[in-house]
Amino acid sequence: MNKLVLGNILHRPMRSAISVLAVAIEVIMILSIVAIMVGQVRGAAAQTSGIGADIMVRPPNASNFSGLSDAAVPAKIAPQVLATLPHVAVASPVIAKLNISGAVQTLFGIDYPSYNALRPFAFLAGGPPQGPYDAMVDDLYARSHHSHVGDTLTILGHDFRISGIVEHGKGSRVFLPIQTLGNLNGTPGNASIFYIRTDDPKNEQAVIDEIHQHPNLGTYQVQTLAEWMSMMTPDHLPGFNIALHVVIGIAVIVGFLVIFQSMYTAVMERTREIGILKSLGASKLYVMNLVLREAVLVAIAGILLGVLLTEVLKLFMGVRFPTTPFLVGNDWRLRGAAIALVGSVLGALYPAWKAAGKDPIDALAYE
Repeated sequence: MNKLVLGNILHRPMRSAISVLAVAIEVIMILSIVAIMVGQVRGAAAQTSGIGADIMVRPPNASNFSGLSDAAVPAKIAPQVLATLPHVAVASPVIAKLNISGAVQTLFGIDYPSYNALRPFAFLAGGPPQGPYDAMVDDLYARSHHSHVGDTLTILGHDFRISGIVEHGKGSRVFLPIQTLGNLNGTPGNASIFYIRTDDPKNEQAVIDEIHQHPNLGTYQVQTLAEWMSMMTPDHLPGFNIALHVVIGIAVIVGFLVIFQSMYTAVMERTREIGILKSLGASKLYVMNLVLREAVLVAIAGILLGVLLTEVLKLFMGVRFPTTPFLVGNDWRLRGAAIALVGSVLGALYPAWKAAGKDPIDALAYE
């Protein structure tokens, strides 16, 4: 039977190739969308983990998404209040602003001395800002935009000089002086988030309690960085899984229809062949098995091609768009393969049933 299945596939190379490619595209759609969406979430968490803070303090009703909250509270809270609490080693105010001009990115307005004290920047070229319109960028941003120290960077309609290029993983890819970003944002002297490093990680809860008990900070949101990063998963992001399921559903429908059309047309073209098989004693189960095996073989070839092309796409993304995380885990490779395989089998069920139900006499008389 396997020789017969393989022979049927090779007898119609163009149709088989198109079917294999359709399944491959289905797999690529699933894996690439998951890789980008999950990569953005995990990438944001990885960026935040490199800041060097233990605790983050945000105003009441602030969004969990960096850059979506207004700079609504005075930045002086950091040096005048938070830095004076017991067990607080460093408190740094930050403006996190989402910038969608040109490309979606989160800008960080920082107080360089305090932010650098959380965990020092590792400079690959240049150095700290020397003026209000100096900016720092990380190495991935510099590579993707072919930027160098001294180049001009246009942000929010204003030109900035790149003063330094730092290693990535410090919360953002572009850093501006907090005073400058505050002025451009229309919120001078304010901040949207405060990062705190404790004198000892064991004292995190003591610091959190002190902040909650402070008369002016009792309503603020206070989390450890570990707690915040644990929430940066698809299950905690509104609409994430819905969007993911919609994309996967579309991919399954595409694969289902292509396999259905391919196998149904193949069954119609092989009416006499099926009649001969049934006249020789082939059962309905045998005929169904023949058609389903052909669909499974096409699906497996498409899955392997899809996984391979996704790896090629991953390499391309790493070179062309290094700032866009593209994470493909083995769990989603297996899920994508299973989804494509099930969709292909479902698409072949009706053609297989149609083939098994053919009357051998009518089939042999078919022209």
